[in-house]
Amino acid sequence: MDLSIQKFTTLFILYIIVSIVFAILFQIGCTDRLKRAADSNTIELAKEELTAAISYLEEMNFTKGYTKGYTSVLYKTPDEDIGFWYKNLNSSLNELKNVNPEASQLEKSNILLKLRETILDNSPNGISVTSPAGISKYPFNTFFALWGWLSCIVSAFLWIRFVIVKLQF
Repeated sequence: MDLSIQKFTTLFILYIIVSIVFAILFQIGCTDRLKRAADSNTIELAKEELTAAISYLEEMNFTKGYTKGYTSVLYKTPDEDIGFWYKNLNSSLNELKNVNPEASQLEKSNILLKLRETILDNSPNGISVTSPAGISKYPFNTFFALWGWLSCIVSAFLWIRFVIVKLQF
C-alpha cells in the first residue's frame, strides 16, 4: 500500500478524533452546564450552573476577544452568531442575579421558564441546548474545515486510485 494513502487516511482519522474530543470537552464544560441551568428548580441553582458555563467560555477564550463573529467558514447565518448567543447568556445570568429574594414563587417560576426557553430548543431529534454550530472548534473553524475536507478528499482520491490500479493487475 502506498505510504501517502496511509498518511492522508491517518490525518483524516486524527481529524475525526480531535473533533470528537473538542466536542466532548465543550459539552462537559458548557452545554451540559447550560442544560442543568435550564433544568434547575431554583434561581440559585440556575445561577450557579449558568455562571459555570459562562466562566468556561471565558476561560477557554471562546468569548475573550471573540464576542463578535460567526462560527461558519463560508457564509454567515444567524444560528452561528457567537455575539448574540454570548450576550443572551449573560443577559439571562444578569436577570437571575437581579431576582428579588422576596419575589413570589410565581415570579421565580416565570424567570426559570424564560431561562429554559432561552437555553433550550426543540429540534427534530428532541430538545437540544442552543449554541452556535461549530462552537466547540471555535476559533479554529477554518483550520478544521480545511483539515477535514483536504484529508478526506485526498485520502478518498488515493484510495480510489489504489483500488483501480489493483483491479487492473
